[in-house]
Amino acid sequence: MTHSDPRTVILVVEDEPFVRMVAVDSLEEGNRRVLEAGCAEEALAVIAAEGRIDLLFTDINMPGELDGIDLATIALDRQHDLKLIVTSGAKGMTAADIPDHGIFISKPYSTRALAQMVDEKLIAPR
Repeated sequence: MTHSDPRTVILVVEDEPFVRMVAVDSLEEGNRRVLEAGCAEEALAVIAAEGRIDLLFTDINMPGELDGIDLATIALDRQHDLKLIVTSGAKGMTAADIPDHGIFISKPYSTRALAQMVDEKLIAPR
């Protein structure tokens, strides 16, 4: 995020294009910039190019060497105040499974539930 662009930056990482598009569309409101990636490796490139993001919303199961938990761990190591929401349709997660105060939303989720969870996470101190 550049100093001239104070908007909240959200990165949506999802390998299914339609699911990703719906999530991005539901989060593009108000003072937000929503970026997207189809896998963890692509997401890391986006994060490196962006310099800073405010919230990472990632699927757990994705193609490639890294899954969503690997991505979250690497991203949090680079930016300690990053807020995290993970999702999966294949398995449930507990707070202990998710790095550093991240939260879980199960697939299928409603866009309203996702938007509300993102709003709550963005205003939370951690």
